[in-house]
Amino acid sequence: MHGKTTTIKLILGLQNITSGKVIINGYDIEKEFTHAIKRVGAIVENPDMYMYLSGYQNLKLVANLYKGITKERIDKVVKLVKLENRIHDKVSKYSLGMRQRLGIAQAILHEPNLLILDEPTNGLDPEGIKEMRELLVELATKEKMGVLISSHNLAELDNFCTKVCIIKNGEVIETSEIAKIKKAVGHEVRLFEVDDVNCAKKVLKEITILDDHRFKINLPKEEVPGIINKLAENQVKIYEVKQEEKSLEDAFFEKTGGNIIA
Repeated sequence: MHGKTTTIKLILGLQNITSGKVIINGYDIEKEFTHAIKRVGAIVENPDMYMYLSGYQNLKLVANLYKGITKERIDKVVKLVKLENRIHDKVSKYSLGMRQRLGIAQAILHEPNLLILDEPTNGLDPEGIKEMRELLVELATKEKMGVLISSHNLAELDNFCTKVCIIKNGEVIETSEIAKIKKAVGHEVRLFEVDDVNCAKKVLKEITILDDHRFKINLPKEEVPGIINKLAENQVKIYEVKQEEKSLEDAFFEKTGGNIIA
C-alpha cells in the first residue's frame, strides 16, 4: 500500500503528474487547477494551525482566505465538529483528537463537496477514533460530502467506509464497494457452536476446532441443513450456526497476495 500520500498529493495538484489524469468535479487538476480545487477540502499529514491562538481565531484566519465565509458558517462548522465548548480555548490546550477536528473544520469552511484526508485517525486514542468516525459519517450523510480517506488501518476503515481502492506497488488492483470485495474473496466458512466439539469431530472429519464448543468448516449454504441433521442424529446439540465474516484486512491480503501494508 505504498504511495498513499503521494497519490493524495497528485490528486490535489501538489505533485507533478507523470502519466494519467486527475478530474475533480469535471475539471482537470493540471489544466484547470482553480476550478478543480475550488470545492475540495483536504488535510495532508498534520493540519496546520497556530497553537498560541484560539480555535476560533484559527478558523477566522482560514476564513479570510476565501470570499464570503460568514460568521454563521464558522459557527455551523464549529457545531459540526463538536468544538462549541472549547472553540475559544488556545489550540495548545487541545487534545490531538480536538486538533484533528479543528483541522477538518478548517478544511470544510468553504463548503467543499469533496474532503480528502491522509491518515485522519493516526495517533488518536479509541475515543478520538470514535469521534472522528462519527464526524466523517455525519459529513458524508448529512452534509452530502464525498470523503476520501487514505489509511493503513484497515480494521478502522471496515467500520465506516463504503468503497475501497486497494493499491499495490503503485498500481490500483481493486476499486469496489467494501461489501462486494469481502463477498468476492469470501470462502464459505460456517461457524458452529455445539455442546461437545469432540463428538462433532467424530461425526464430521473436516472441521477446525476453535475451542471446547466451537468449530468451523468449509461448507456451501446448501449443505448446512444436512450437516445439522447429521449432528442432531448423533446427539450433538447445536446452539448456533453462522457464516464467518470476512474482514477488509482478509480481503486485502487475499487481493494483494499478502503484500506488506506500509
